[in-house]
Amino acid sequence: MKIGFALPQFHRQAYGIAQTATFASAIEEAGGASLWVADRNLSAVHPVVGYGGRGTTIPEEMNPSADPFVLLGVAAAATSRVLLGSHVLVAPLYPPVQLARSLTTIDLISGGRLLPGFGIGWSPEEYQAAGLDFTRRGARMDELLDALHAIWTTDPAQYEGDQISVPEHHSPLKPVRKPRPPFYLGALSERALRRVARRGDGWLPLIVVPSHVDVDGLVAQRSQLDEFARQDGRDPHAIDTVLRVNIDAGTSTERVADTVKEVHERTGIDHFMIDSMYDVHTVEGSLEHARQILELVEKG
Repeated sequence: MKIGFALPQFHRQAYGIAQTATFASAIEEAGGASLWVADRNLSAVHPVVGYGGRGTTIPEEMNPSADPFVLLGVAAAATSRVLLGSHVLVAPLYPPVQLARSLTTIDLISGGRLLPGFGIGWSPEEYQAAGLDFTRRGARMDELLDALHAIWTTDPAQYEGDQISVPEHHSPLKPVRKPRPPFYLGALSERALRRVARRGDGWLPLIVVPSHVDVDGLVAQRSQLDEFARQDGRDPHAIDTVLRVNIDAGTSTERVADTVKEVHERTGIDHFMIDSMYDVHTVEGSLEHARQILELVEKG
């Protein structure tokens, strides 16, 4: 199994981001496989839609949010082996040229270790702040993927869609991975799973330990995704999975490790990213937490 960990980005860990390089190199030394960021452009005081698209509240842990691109760049410079991923960036919020430039820079600094994960988000206020139509975010995501593909694979590059327009421009600086970095996509709904089946190189699901661990649901979603892929003429085995594991406050490392092993055994998922922001308040504590989980998983 490959076990990765979230960089210090949210909640009280965000106030320790000066230790990002130390954290990243220590995770790599301890045997971690990957380092991850998420994305929160803003956390509305009076949200119309709540966290994950449910209710009308957002956890206070989301309020402090460090920049994901800067954190990945720091981690890239401080490491030499681990993958560097996003689970997930709310990609439609970003202009494609700037998004491609930031991700290309991280990929080049890391020597091709970038694993970009994208989602459409659930916050109308984030789209309002970016001057974008929240109701058209799915269509914008499809266009954004096309625009990124063009920027990453052609020179000169250009793209013209209904929502996104990129004029022809010089684009000689390319990521290390060819023909481009993989597209990993978050998805829960049927429509989103169809997008993964059609466009994705990987799928990014989520569980919360111990409050929301639905292994049967994961199996069912993956089966649905595989069927959609076959309908689109794709090999389901070509679509990877990285499972985000959020940890509820007060959860033991033994419980986390046991859950990871159970999910692996029942689903075949072999890459996990673990986020301790709800449970651990310091960067030092997060590092010790990660070391314990790695040791417990390795013991089997």
